[in-house]
Amino acid sequence: MNTLVVITGPTGVGKTDTAISIAQALSAEIISADSRQLYHEIPVCTAAPTAEQQALIPHHFVGTLNLDEYYSAAQFESDVMQLLPRLFERSPYAVMCGGSMLYIDAVCNGIDDIPTISDEIRNQVYAEYEEHGLYYMLDRLKALDPEHYEVVDKKNYKRVVHAVEICLQAGQTYTSLRTNKSKERPFRIIKIGLNLPREQLFDRINRRVDAMVESGLLEEARRVYPLRHLNSLNTVGFKELFNYFDGTWDYDTAIARIQKNTRVYAKKQLTWYAKDESMQWFAPGDPQILEYIKQTIQQE
Repeated sequence: MNTLVVITGPTGVGKTDTAISIAQALSAEIISADSRQLYHEIPVCTAAPTAEQQALIPHHFVGTLNLDEYYSAAQFESDVMQLLPRLFERSPYAVMCGGSMLYIDAVCNGIDDIPTISDEIRNQVYAEYEEHGLYYMLDRLKALDPEHYEVVDKKNYKRVVHAVEICLQAGQTYTSLRTNKSKERPFRIIKIGLNLPREQLFDRINRRVDAMVESGLLEEARRVYPLRHLNSLNTVGFKELFNYFDGTWDYDTAIARIQKNTRVYAKKQLTWYAKDESMQWFAPGDPQILEYIKQTIQQE
């Protein structure tokens, strides 16, 4: 049976190097499951695979979109499901690497058939959010879908706004569209989670931010600063530097906040992954990862 090997884990843990090593051993290609590495103008902030790394193994879904292009987990599921048969013609293995939890879940378990949001509705809803703020959007959601209003993360404006968009686009409640049923896949899935002791992981994150600064993070942020309103730039690294450019924070504060917010995101990822009992955990680069993959295939 064809096999999709998923390499995931918290940001900064070392997924890319591990995925390349596994892909080389399996003669497989890599599917990037990172919602920001899709955008080609921001490789430093997103820690996208370098040209040298991509020369070692073909990577898919890296640098394929412009910053103003809309993309979603549902589109990622559809695109990956169309790509995988072509990859499996070349090898019985494919490797999916990334830390965007919704993207990985969409491919492994499927995602509900949520309608694609039109530019007209997206612009309308975001204009309402910009003019009236989060509490107004919460009231809108409560009127459109009171059931989802009760469970939505009311502090996460993106979740609130997106739920309103879906209700308006579909002409029905978001709740009615959510089945939460897993789809069967015509291939085997092996999930590998990478992690390190908390102190070691946080030290890696702090040092990686410093390395990104040395690699041109500030220059990259200045280039895209005029486009700061785009959703693709609403990410750790740019948000803090935009505050620095605005004069809200000084430089040292901005860098410290990038490090802190990246650590917070890593903890959020680990909380999400802890719910997945199918995940097998290793340290990055552990040679036992390949042995585990081979043993799992042989046992089935």
